Amino acid sequence: MSTKITFVGAGSVVFTQSLLADLFAYPDLGETEIALHDIDAERLATALGAARYIATERGVKPAITAYTDRREALEGADFVVNIVQIGMGEATRTDFEVPARYGLRQTIGDTIGIGGIFRALRTFPFLKALGEDITEVCPDAWLLNYTNPMAMNVQYLTEATGLTRVVGLCHSVYWTVHGLAELLGVPLSEVVYRAAGVNHQAWLLRLEHEGADLYPRLAALAEEDGELRRRVRFDMFRRLGYYPTETSEHSAEYVPWYLHHDSEVERLRLPIGDYLGIVEENVATYEQTRRALAADAPLTVEGTNEYAPQVIHSIVTGTPRTVYGNVPNHGLIDNLPAHGVVEVPCLVDASGVQPTRIGALPPQLAALNRAYLSMNDLVVRAAVDNEPRHIRHAAMADPATAATLPVEQIWQLCDDLVRAHADRLQPALRAILGS
Repeated sequence: MSTKITFVGAGSVVFTQSLLADLFAYPDLGETEIALHDIDAERLATALGAARYIATERGVKPAITAYTDRREALEGADFVVNIVQIGMGEATRTDFEVPARYGLRQTIGDTIGIGGIFRALRTFPFLKALGEDITEVCPDAWLLNYTNPMAMNVQYLTEATGLTRVVGLCHSVYWTVHGLAELLGVPLSEVVYRAAGVNHQAWLLRLEHEGADLYPRLAALAEEDGELRRRVRFDMFRRLGYYPTETSEHSAEYVPWYLHHDSEVERLRLPIGDYLGIVEENVATYEQTRRALAADAPLTVEGTNEYAPQVIHSIVTGTPRTVYGNVPNHGLIDNLPAHGVVEVPCLVDASGVQPTRIGALPPQLAALNRAYLSMNDLVVRAAVDNEPRHIRHAAMADPATAATLPVEQIWQLCDDLVRAHADRLQPALRAILGS
């Protein structure tokens, strides 16, 4: 029996290549069909060429097809991998340039904050249409979402589309532990860890090697190394007692303590607008791939240990493994809102994705996560209830925005971004409300 995997937004060629390199490394998946979808025909053709090249390099022979029509690509899918970015680099630049005129600093701008709010709002109409298509043409498929803002998107999908087989996947927990294992000089395979919280602001609740807690060693290392202390994550670890699972650049945006202060930007070496450089690098890498395919030159085929291929392999073959997934908090973390989306370890096997109940987080960690989830909920409420005032309420509740701007300017900024993104927002949210 064949397994069909549909990539929506396959024109994000760099990420598609990484996922396929991981997926094609499994020799026991059996007969597989890869369906690539994108609305950009040139990018789709590049993704198709890259997919065929990677399959040849891995020595596998899946059926690989490409579609500009989404419903055709989804027909009969067992898994749908969503990697769409609505508006691409142009919209991202708007999310940085307009707030910058108000003095509002961002580093990545894709999770919460003003950038996360508007990335979500322009993604929601697409997610609703995708959910409707999945319900009609592949209702039993698992939707594996990579598109940010992860927690907002997964909450919206589950509330607005009725889909239940939805899990958001992010590599931050894995790469955090990978980096700490290197820093501490212990083999990654021997590290025992558990993390939980919300996407990009989860916490390492357990970090051990051979039965010993690694946190005292990590704290001692930071005490000895002044450069380590000039990282946001180590600053948060020192004050909160637990290490966050996303980079310092990301982590700085989710709290009110850092970006608003020139001295902290300098002390912690925060790269303002960093994501704009990443966008340019992704475009350059795509162009390099396109030119290589046109010239029949070799491509680099490297796996990245992403979770989506692991989830697909476990469900198809019954191989049990644990991944970190973003799912609705239905009793998983006691002291976070039930309607929020949390990131927890999930067992995956032939029966699907089964989240692990964590219990209560340490109170200082839950307090930060609740602020994050409260802002998320206001953005989702804006879309589900067609209430444009909730966009402003979300910005008012966002820690970094509220630390920087008075409320009148927050409303003005939201009006400016609504104007800039109006054609991508659902009609009821295009209202200009004034300050």
